[in-house]
Amino acid sequence: MQRALDLAQQAALKGEVPVGAVLVHEHRLIGEGYNQPISLHDPTAHAEICAIRHACQRLQNYRLPLKTTLYVTLEPCTQCVGALVHARVGQVVFAAYEPRAGSLISARQLMQNGFYNHYFGFEGGILAEQSQQLLKNFFASRR
Repeated sequence: MQRALDLAQQAALKGEVPVGAVLVHEHRLIGEGYNQPISLHDPTAHAEICAIRHACQRLQNYRLPLKTTLYVTLEPCTQCVGALVHARVGQVVFAAYEPRAGSLISARQLMQNGFYNHYFGFEGGILAEQSQQLLKNFFASRR
């Protein structure tokens, strides 16, 4: 999670909402990313999507290996949950809860609805205070 927080800081330095994500398989980093929708002119370029793209390109496969874990600094949104399902991630560990757009626990519980062909485990709150502080500082500086 610390690497994801470092990536979130990189996003903040570039004027992007500070969210970072890493994908780990068998204790090895296979992909990473941070929010880039502004700089890439791409509304889908969330940290999770960038990490998935990075890993899949490195692995030359559109699916992630079994038991891959995503560590991300903010609870994933609906778009990212869908991408994680399609990429076949095994587990998601997130830092801060996202009360308005979080789609695992907070605003929606998409993994509990029973309509996906793949499911993954998840837990939140890991290094949440650090992630929340990074987000608060970012938005305070923009006001």
